[in-house]
Amino acid sequence: MYRPYTCKVTDTAFLFTAGNTDDAPRSDRPDLLSALAADLRAISYTVDGVADLLGESASAALSRDQLVPALLASEQLAESHEPDVRALAVVVRLWLLAVPQAVADVDAALPGIRAQGLTDLGLATVESGIVRVKADLRPYGWDANADGTGGANLWVASDLAAHQQPGVLRHDHVLGIGRASTTLVQTTFRQHTKRALDLGTGCGIQTFHLLHHCEHVTATDISARALAFTRFNLLLNAKELELDPNNLEDRVSLRLGSLLDPVAGEQFGLVVSNPPFVITPRMGGESPSDQFTYRDGGLPGDEIVASLVQSIAGVLEPGGTAQMLGNWEVTAGADWKDRPMAWLQNSGLDVWFIQREQVSPEQYAETWLQDASQNREGGHYKDSYAAYLDDFASRNAEGIGFGMIWLRRPGDGHGPIISRFEEISYPIEQPIGPHLGAAVERADWVAANPVPEAHVVVAEDVTEERHQRPGALHPGVILLRQGAGLRRTNLLSTELAGFASACDGQLSVKQIASALVSLLGNDEDFDEAGFREALFRDVTNLVLDGFLLPDPARTSA
Repeated sequence: MYRPYTCKVTDTAFLFTAGNTDDAPRSDRPDLLSALAADLRAISYTVDGVADLLGESASAALSRDQLVPALLASEQLAESHEPDVRALAVVVRLWLLAVPQAVADVDAALPGIRAQGLTDLGLATVESGIVRVKADLRPYGWDANADGTGGANLWVASDLAAHQQPGVLRHDHVLGIGRASTTLVQTTFRQHTKRALDLGTGCGIQTFHLLHHCEHVTATDISARALAFTRFNLLLNAKELELDPNNLEDRVSLRLGSLLDPVAGEQFGLVVSNPPFVITPRMGGESPSDQFTYRDGGLPGDEIVASLVQSIAGVLEPGGTAQMLGNWEVTAGADWKDRPMAWLQNSGLDVWFIQREQVSPEQYAETWLQDASQNREGGHYKDSYAAYLDDFASRNAEGIGFGMIWLRRPGDGHGPIISRFEEISYPIEQPIGPHLGAAVERADWVAANPVPEAHVVVAEDVTEERHQRPGALHPGVILLRQGAGLRRTNLLSTELAGFASACDGQLSVKQIASALVSLLGNDEDFDEAGFREALFRDVTNLVLDGFLLPDPARTSA
């Protein structure tokens, strides 16, 4: 029997304490958790270990949720005469491919926990000598920093995905490692923080990363099953995450509740959230149990994202930041940025929205109906598809944007200095988080320093391109391109190109401008004041976008 989860009232927050609930792995058996971790580590059930076992092509296909190449590759490997290869193949087939395995094969592959231990933890069932998994358990990790610190090899339990089981997903489905969660991981700017909030933790992916640079993490979710999975994952990986299993609350607090309710009255230096932002038609008489809790916020349109970005300042300490993903509706005839700008008008926050893609209502319906396998039920699929289109039409929405959101509460005595709404749909460098952080630091520097007095240099990743028609004396197009980060391209005037070519840190911006004035000032119509003003404005933008950088040898930070 599972012990039901218990909640303790702490003011308005609910502290999730026991961690066990129906149909989720149990986390009150430290002996079995330790045995499972030791077994998985012994057979190299890691991201690299699985890739080496299956080969490059099958591994790439598996990352796209295409199972057949991995099924074919693993069939023969499961019969290998090499015990380690055979053991890893059995585990890969059991969990990643959801292929039932014989008890004897599972016992041989995982001798510490064995099939019985998996059933005791709620990870599998055994019937007639065959082991079938009830939950997904897959390796997850990231590389260490250049100094060898910060890397991790973990295992993450979640519900079986659509490609691993028949039928429509359960409405309280606990999502595993998906594209959105990894996008947020790559987007987050990581710096030391005392208290962080993982809002809508799911199976705990964001919390794992936060623990590497934050002293304490509060993880919330509206789903008790999600918190049970998170607790299980934290304790399974306690050694790698440097957690004390007997005092988990020293580093992590699990809270049950909706959005910001579990942390009312508290403040954090960093908030990350992959919220239930999917815009899903609301039906008459619908109850919360009819919604997919991992993605549906229960509000019409994009109101879940709007309400969250408008209320997030209440849980940010001065100087604290929030990084989120979200959807927003694009009204017919409007610019995509109009709606998010309206959300945050006069908010007093620093704001940066980056729209990464925009799709039609039809594309949006197809994506999310397939996500929950609702396309497997013909009649229901047609009705649900029509409901999506009617819902968007009721608000005159002709598109749905998706992107990254960065918000900051200015420090005491400071007003907002960043307000950016931009569309970047082309490939960018990943992880992008460090580059976003560097851009914020440059904006802070520009706000605190007079650019004309600064000494600047061209960033290392920047190259110049010149294009001209055959026989032309001068280029018609001059471009600066970034090879890293957001990989921006900037169209330059001849004068601005000349300025950039002189940026070696030796002369100040004002001195280079004076040199250009001496070259261009012979024209009686030349407006020196206007030229300097426009040049300083353009140089400031080049600094903000990272084409030019303050010279650390000549300019104070």
